[in-house]
Amino acid sequence: MANTDFIAAIDLGTSHMAGMVGTRTPSGVLSILASDVEKTDRSMRRGCVYNGEEVAYHVNALVRKLENKLGDSKIDKIYIGVGGFSLRSVDHTVTRTFGAEREITEDLLLNMEKECRNYHPAGLEVFDIVSPVYCLDGRVERDPVGTTCSRIDARYKLIVGRPVMYSSLKKMTDRINCKVPQILVSPIALANFVLTDAERQQGCILIDFGAGVTSVSAYRRNQLQMLYVVPFGSHLITRDIESGLDVPESEAERLKRVHGTALPNKEEQQLPIDINRMNGMATIKQADLDEIVEARVREILENVYARVLDANILKEGSYTVVIAGSGAMLKDLREAVKMRFKMDVRIASVRRDLVMGNDMIANNPEYMLAASLLLLCRENCAKQPEKVVPPARPKSPSVEINIGVGKEPERPIETEQNPGESKGESTKGTDPENKPQGGDDGGKRGKGWWIKDLFTNTIGTSIKEVSKEFKIKDNDY
Repeated sequence: MANTDFIAAIDLGTSHMAGMVGTRTPSGVLSILASDVEKTDRSMRRGCVYNGEEVAYHVNALVRKLENKLGDSKIDKIYIGVGGFSLRSVDHTVTRTFGAEREITEDLLLNMEKECRNYHPAGLEVFDIVSPVYCLDGRVERDPVGTTCSRIDARYKLIVGRPVMYSSLKKMTDRINCKVPQILVSPIALANFVLTDAERQQGCILIDFGAGVTSVSAYRRNQLQMLYVVPFGSHLITRDIESGLDVPESEAERLKRVHGTALPNKEEQQLPIDINRMNGMATIKQADLDEIVEARVREILENVYARVLDANILKEGSYTVVIAGSGAMLKDLREAVKMRFKMDVRIASVRRDLVMGNDMIANNPEYMLAASLLLLCRENCAKQPEKVVPPARPKSPSVEINIGVGKEPERPIETEQNPGESKGESTKGTDPENKPQGGDDGGKRGKGWWIKDLFTNTIGTSIKEVSKEFKIKDNDY
C-alpha cells in the first residue's frame, strides 16, 4: 500500500547531492524510509548551481531512485538545501520606541518580523531569517510578550547570499518534476541536528568540511552568533594531489582517503606508496604526499579561523568545536583543528533523541546534511492518490401498474358467444336488457363483480407481464 504521509529533502553538494525520505513524529523524532545519492558531474561549483539544466536532470534522477525504494509511493514535493559560497549572516535590527511604557503583544512582534522580511540589503538576497534576540530598555528577554517597556529592539540574523546564486536556484527548481515548497539553508539545519542544547547554550563552533566549500557557524546562549561559507573545500586537496603527483582524479581521491593526513608523522615520512600514474605504476614517499595535503589543510583552517576572529565572538568566553562533513574524515584533521583553535574538538554525530532506528544512515557524512534538512520540512511531500468516483449503479427496469381508484373499470366488448347460448345466437353487446351470461350466478352478477374483473383484467395481466419480463415461473409466486 502506498505511503501518503512523508517528508523529502535533497542537499545540493559540490561533488554529489544526497536525498532522503522519512517521517517525523510531533516530538521531532525522525524515521528514515529511503536515502540515495547522485553525482553532480561538475554541474555544481563551490556549492552553487553552475549548470541549472544538468542539476535539474540529476535531481529528477535522484527523485526516481528514492521512489524506487518507496514502492508504490510517489514524491510530489521536495525541499532543497543549499550551503554554497557567498552565504553569510548579517545583522539587522528593528526598533519600536513608545512615549511611555507599553505592554508587548504578539501582534507587535509579528509586525516587527514582517518589517524585517521586507528588508532587502543592497546587492544581496535573503535566504532565511533566524529568530531574533529581544532587548527591552537594554535588558535581554527571550519571551517579551506580556512585559512592558518604552523601547524594544529585535535583533535578527539574516542569512544572505549573492542574487545570482538565488536566481540560479530558482531557474533550476522550475525545471524539476517536483514542487519545491522552500529552499533551506543547510548549515542551519546541520546545527540543529548535531549540536546539543548545552553546546548551543555555552558556546560552540560548527565547521562543516565539504567538497567545494567549508561552512563555519557559531552559537552561544542558544542563538546564532555568525555564519560564513569559505570557498575552499576538501576537493582542492584532491586537485592538488592530481596535479602534484601527475595522477588521475580517481587515484588522487584514493590517495587522499587512504594515505592522506592533516598532521604528518616524521617517523612515517620515508614509507613508500605505490601510485597509479597515467603512464603506469610508480612509487613515491609518504613525505611527498604529506607536503601537498598539509599545505592545503593549513590554508583552509586559516581562512576559517580568520572568519571566526572577524565575527568578534571569542572575547565572550570559551567555545568548543564540532567538525562534520566528508572532509572531516581526513586522518588527524581533528588534532589539526584542535591545535589551530586551541579548543576542545569532537567529530559530529546525530543527536540520539532525533533519529529512531536509523543511526547508521544519519551518521554517514554523505547523508548527514540531507537528514538534518528533514527536521525543517513542514509540508507533506507524498503524492496523494486521485479520488476514484464509483460508477452509478444501473437502475432496475420498473413496471407501472395503473389502478384507477374509485372508478369502475370499463368492461371489454365481448365478441364471442357466451357458453349458455346456442349456435347462431349472437350477444346483444352492451345492451343492459341483454347482459351476457356466465359465471356461477347463472348469468347474473353478484356483489363485488367489478372487483373480480379488476383483478382478472388489470392486476392479473400486469403480473403476467412482469413474470414474462423477468422469466418467473408460475410456481414461483
